[in-house]
Amino acid sequence: MTLVAEIYKITETFPADEKFGLISQMRRAAVSIPSNIVEGFERETKKDFANFLIIAKSSAGELETQVLIATMLQYSSKEESERLVERIIEIKKMITAFRKKILQTTN
Repeated sequence: MTLVAEIYKITETFPADEKFGLISQMRRAAVSIPSNIVEGFERETKKDFANFLIIAKSSAGELETQVLIATMLQYSSKEESERLVERIIEIKKMITAFRKKILQTTN
């Protein structure tokens, strides 16, 4: 959820004409990550949980691409983008490891 707050803060500096474009896309992708993790956790089965973790990881991949697009458009600095991409990659690794653990305990 810290990443969500960072994305909201960073996108505040984007041009106003991106309000319904990249700003909205980035914020929705960021919010989708923890939201899908929680939604999966609340499901009845570990298999359902594992599927929602895939969705969360996919949203992280989407956000990673959007961060790179924002950098290409010079809405954020290269340093800021690199820092965010590193965090997103780490989150994707954590989700993958968590999913594997959940599926190992499914019987």
